Parts: sequence; C-alpha cells; structure tokens
Amino acid sequence: MFPTELSNIKRKLNQADSYEEWKAFALKYDELSGMEAWKKVNYSNSYDNDEIYLRLEKLRTYREKNDDKGLLFALNEGIHGNMGGMGSPKLYAKTMFGTKQLIVDYVDEIVNALLHLADKKNDNINFEDKLDFFRRASICFGRSALMLSGGAQLGNFHAGVLKALAQQNLLPTIISGSSAGSIFAALAGTRTQKELIDFLEHETLIKFIEKEAMIFQNIADKRTSLGVKDLESIVNNMIPNLTFQEAYERTGRKINISVAPRGVLQKSRLLNAVASPNVLIRSALMASCAIPGIFPPVTLFAKNKNGKVQAYLPSRKWVDGSMSNDLPSKRLARLYGVNHFIVSLTNPVVLPFINSPFQRNELLAPIVKLGTAVIKETTQFNYTIAKPFFQFVPSLGIIANTLNSVIQQEYTGDINIVADFSIIKPTKLLSALTREELTELIRKGEKATWPQLEAIRMTTKIGRILDKILENYEAEELKLAKRVLADE
Repeated sequence: MFPTELSNIKRKLNQADSYEEWKAFALKYDELSGMEAWKKVNYSNSYDNDEIYLRLEKLRTYREKNDDKGLLFALNEGIHGNMGGMGSPKLYAKTMFGTKQLIVDYVDEIVNALLHLADKKNDNINFEDKLDFFRRASICFGRSALMLSGGAQLGNFHAGVLKALAQQNLLPTIISGSSAGSIFAALAGTRTQKELIDFLEHETLIKFIEKEAMIFQNIADKRTSLGVKDLESIVNNMIPNLTFQEAYERTGRKINISVAPRGVLQKSRLLNAVASPNVLIRSALMASCAIPGIFPPVTLFAKNKNGKVQAYLPSRKWVDGSMSNDLPSKRLARLYGVNHFIVSLTNPVVLPFINSPFQRNELLAPIVKLGTAVIKETTQFNYTIAKPFFQFVPSLGIIANTLNSVIQQEYTGDINIVADFSIIKPTKLLSALTREELTELIRKGEKATWPQLEAIRMTTKIGRILDKILENYEAEELKLAKRVLADE
C-alpha cells in the first residue's frame, strides 16, 4: 500500500499544472518517503554540519545581543555559498523539495544579519565601514548566472525555464545565450520583469511563435535552408532594436551572447554591455544563430558615436555561438565574478550523453568522466598535430576547428535543467512545430525547472540580498558625493 501511495503521488507530481501544486505533492512525497525526517537531522557525509551549526549559533548570539561589531567580525570570517560543502548538489538531490533544515536556517540567519547591519536605523557602525563590508562580502560570495545553450527548435524549451524562474522572482541578472539560447537571453534582457512575465504567458508566447511558424513550414515544404530574411523576421518581431548598453539601462540585466569566428585565426567573442556596449542585440542574435551550412556568416553592426548604425569589426564574419562557446562560464567569471552557474541545456549534440543511463549511474559516472577526458585530450592532441597542414586546405581547417571546439567545451553547471531529447525528433530541429509540440516543449521547460527552484532559491538567496543592499548603499553614496560637490 505504501509504495503504491508513493507511486500515485509521483504520478500527480508529473501531472501538476502549477508550481504550487507540484510543491504540495513534492512535500507530501518527502513526508511519506521519510525524507522530511532526513531534512531535520543535521548530519550528512555530504557537508560539514558541525561547522555550519557552530557558525549559525555564533551569528544568532551576536545578533540577539545587539553586538553589531561582533556580528560584523563573524561575517567577515567568510560568506560564501559552499561553506562547509553546503552547496553540494547531493544535498538537494535526495529529496523532492528542499534540503537540510540546518542549511536553510544558516542561510536565513546570514540574510537576517545582513539586513540587520544594513538597516539605516542601525548606527553602531558607520556608513563607510558598512559599504566597504558589503562590497567585500559581495565579491567573496560571488554571483549566479543563467546560461542558455543552443538547440535549434529545441531551444523553445528555454521559454518555459525563463517563465518558471521569472514567476518566482529567481531569474539571475546575468544571463548568457548562444544560438537559439541567445534569442531567449535577449528576450529576458530587453524586457522588464512585468513585461517578461506577461510575454511568457502561455497564449501570448504561443501566438507569437505561431506567427513565425509559416516561415519554417515553407522551408520544410520547399526543402530549402532557412533564409537570412526569415531569421531577421523572427528576431525583429521578438527583440526590440537596442544595443547591449541600452538594454542594460532599461532592465538592469546583463545579457551576454556568444558568437563564434568564421576564420580559424579569429577568436570567439562574448558580446555584452561591458565588452561591446554599442553592438546591436539583433545583430548579435543573427550571428549567434548563423548555423554553418544553413545560414551565411554574419557581420556585426553597432551604433557609432553619432548614433548611426555601422559595421562592427567589418573585416570579420561570425557564426553560431554554440560552436565554440555554448556555455561561457570562464568569461562570465572574469567579467562579473560569477561562481555559480545555472544551465538550461538543449544542445542536441550533448543531450544524448548527458541523459544517458551511464551518466546517471553513480558507479559508472566516474568511468564516463574519465573516458570523456581521454577523448578531449586525444582530440586536442590530434588537432594540434594537424593544424599546420590546414593552411593548404582552409575549408577543412574550419571544419576541424569547429569540431574540436565542440568537443572541448564543458556543458554542465552547478544546477542543470536538462531538456528531454525525445520531445522533438532530430529531423524536426529546423522545421516548423505544431501548436501541440510547441506547447509541450515550453511546458516541459517549466516542469523541468520546478524541481530545481528550491535549490536555486537557497543557493542564490544571500547573493540576491547583497545585490539589493549594495544597490541601495551605492545610490546613497552617490547622493552624499553630490552633496559634497554642491557644498564646495
């Protein structure tokens, strides 16, 4: 009877129509399976529960005694998301919802301590010392980023992921996208929170995508490649005509779009408001979606100092960003201090391997990892040996460079939301999808995100609070600076 009841709840979990409904069934499942009791027991060999408990008690004591200097000193000892190993994915994989209560209490206590110190009524520590602490704490803790991979029509899965995150107010401000993922990164980065949620409402999104469906259908009927004008129609209807800087000023989101070089000697680029503020986002999307063999290479465009559009690096051509930088974790780390990555993975080249039974098996996973490392090293070695000969056959060099780049990349992050490859037949990746197929794909994106939401909420909570505190404090610092200048 007991296993049958668990099976029934699991079936209801899969059939849930909303996150709230899914959460209720998930909590019920944890209760019946014994995992709710597991949450209340501090011990686990996946993290140092003793260290977390001692730090929690210290912070509580300082805050209850109103010892703000002691509290500040304790927080200065270190704020980061993997203290004592508490950020381990294993601690969120055992249950349907949530993790150890000790971890939840510790994160909440840090948040309460930060808010307590940030309170303007609290004048035990001066403004300058507080601002200095919050800046250092933010650097120490790091930031989270959402990375949206390529995937052709499978990339519509990202719409469901964005919707689930936006509705829970958990969408990171740093977002990257390549190929199909670049369109949805731009969608998030050019719309305010309310505009994005409204746009991602099911009927609105489906109606919009259906307007473009005839383009794909015509291609399928005529058996021709998707034309540049067709892609421009999709991009222009979906994304406002803004530069990266203009989009950042409008929404506060830092979007990043990967483009790969057409030539062997060129370097891939991550386009954003930091490195390429005046580049037009639509132009970047056209380049990132230029799948070799289907779209021609693209020249980027940007606004000049007078606001007029002109070619950006006119001598260079760019193609599909997923070819060399599908998930640009290293560049995001350098640019923004990102150390926590949420991945929405739809890359059809990688999905069969990520979803394989061998990858999910705890005993076989290390063997798979070793095999992958051997393949990467062997491929890189062979490419390096052959590279001098590609000057005689440039077209072969471009193909070899692309294949090597695809193999050498990392395709997972700290939290992975993985599309089900069976959703779309490989032959339909570049064809029109029916309304039912689109609906299922977007819905699958939502449902695949729901089990990860609590892990995302907990692992990003401190960072989100620090960002808000810093935003307010730096605005106050600017006001003070203006007053000083006015007095002079």
